[in-house]
Amino acid sequence: MPHAVSRLRAERLARSAKPFLARGGIKGERCAGCRLVPSHCICALRPMLPTHAGMCLLMADIEPLKPSNTGWLIADVVPDTFAFGWARTEVAPALLTLLADPQWQPYVVFPGEFVPPERVVHALPVPGDADAKAKRPLFILLDATWAEARKMFRKSPYLNPFPVLSLQPEQISRYQLRRSRRDDHFCTSEVASLCLDLAGETVAAQTLESYLGIYTHHYLQAKHQLPPNRDSADHLRLAQLKGG
Repeated sequence: MPHAVSRLRAERLARSAKPFLARGGIKGERCAGCRLVPSHCICALRPMLPTHAGMCLLMADIEPLKPSNTGWLIADVVPDTFAFGWARTEVAPALLTLLADPQWQPYVVFPGEFVPPERVVHALPVPGDADAKAKRPLFILLDATWAEARKMFRKSPYLNPFPVLSLQPEQISRYQLRRSRRDDHFCTSEVASLCLDLAGETVAAQTLESYLGIYTHHYLQAKHQLPPNRDSADHLRLAQLKGG
């Protein structure tokens, strides 16, 4: 069954007046399940895990169409992943329904330096706390370029009631498919891994991290018309995490 990002991509394609052509990257036929060329397909490695936490992706207009988009990987791994296209002038009713669902405690994931201090949190309730039991964390990720994400944050007043989770990662981004000018900018999948780790979902966080490494490797090998190394550190780590 297609996941939330796959469905959003299909909806966006249906509205397109002309085919989306990604700049650079691999050309030709792609697997519908993982967006890679068939010879480098990773569908057999898809590691979906049950998690207490959920992910809500607010995606800039063409993000679902980009082969390099990593929100797709999050939806592969985390069953409770929701995806919505972002627009300045309208809000999907299903998004507002999700944000009002009492089972969830939404957190907008965004740098705290751009937010009033009283709204910023750096950690989640301890799993044994009553608050943690009553609500499941729902991480709202603005899936866009940095410039787009800042605009989305400013122009989405329906997000204002929720705390802003400001991450303080120590590592440098490993993402290689699109580069930021700043080493402290992370791709969406890396941000999701950090959120899962904060929520105590250590295995899911490590699984998503390895899955991103595998996807990146297969993507770049296909781009350069080279075979993938299926015994790489990320492949072996993912197999170990899956108990295989």
